[in-house]
Amino acid sequence: MKILYMGDVIGRSGRDVIIERLGEIRARLAPDFVVVNGENAAHGFGITPKIADEFFAAGIDVVTLGNHSWDQREIMPYMDGEPRLLRPLNYPAGTPGRGVGIYPTTRGRKVMVVQLMGRLFMDPLDDPFAALEKELAKVRLGAGAMDAIIVDIHAEASSEKMSVGHLADGRVSLVVGSHSHVPTADSQILPNGTAYQTDAGMCGDYDSVIGMKKEAAIHKFVRKIPGERLSPAEGAGTLCGVLVETDDRTGLAKSVAPLRLGGRLAETWPG
Repeated sequence: MKILYMGDVIGRSGRDVIIERLGEIRARLAPDFVVVNGENAAHGFGITPKIADEFFAAGIDVVTLGNHSWDQREIMPYMDGEPRLLRPLNYPAGTPGRGVGIYPTTRGRKVMVVQLMGRLFMDPLDDPFAALEKELAKVRLGAGAMDAIIVDIHAEASSEKMSVGHLADGRVSLVVGSHSHVPTADSQILPNGTAYQTDAGMCGDYDSVIGMKKEAAIHKFVRKIPGERLSPAEGAGTLCGVLVETDDRTGLAKSVAPLRLGGRLAETWPG
């Protein structure tokens, strides 16, 4: 099975590059399952029902979120009724929505997606490691059980993301980081067969400060006083993601490689 994961979508430029390039990606790479992190899709802050519906209409199977899950208040009732939209699993009990789901592919296979959020330099949520262990105790990867398991760890610290990767190694197909908005160069298969990349990068304009217009971001650092509100850069977007091919028998990774298309970064196709 081929799984495509695309990193944090930042505003319109990120949405546009995904919609524009997804057909070409499907023709060239033929992914069986597509996940995107959409937590910055609505002008850089959260996601709306309309944007989520546009992603699903484009053929994206699951949209994950993160620390901006609730920035657009109208998403709360929508999330309760849309199982393909995931907020972090380790929010407290009673939080709207869900943090894990099991989804069929067009070929009749089952894919589990888990969304976690880290705690280092982030909101003090419940323990993401314990939350992941609880879910993995319920399922088994491969051998006619779960065909693939994807873990999106939305976190600031690379050490926390790496720790999630090694904790889950051999029990999931892919652990991929989001939130940092910069693609890391460490795509690899861990010793027990799990594909891993610390951060997939963002889908947005890289002539920016992590997707936001440069001037307002620089002002925050230089002046240390309130200024213009951050807003997404509006230039040509770069699509950043990672493609994993799994073994149909075990569900573990056979290959993993970055994908970068359009905008300012050097174009990179898997293989």
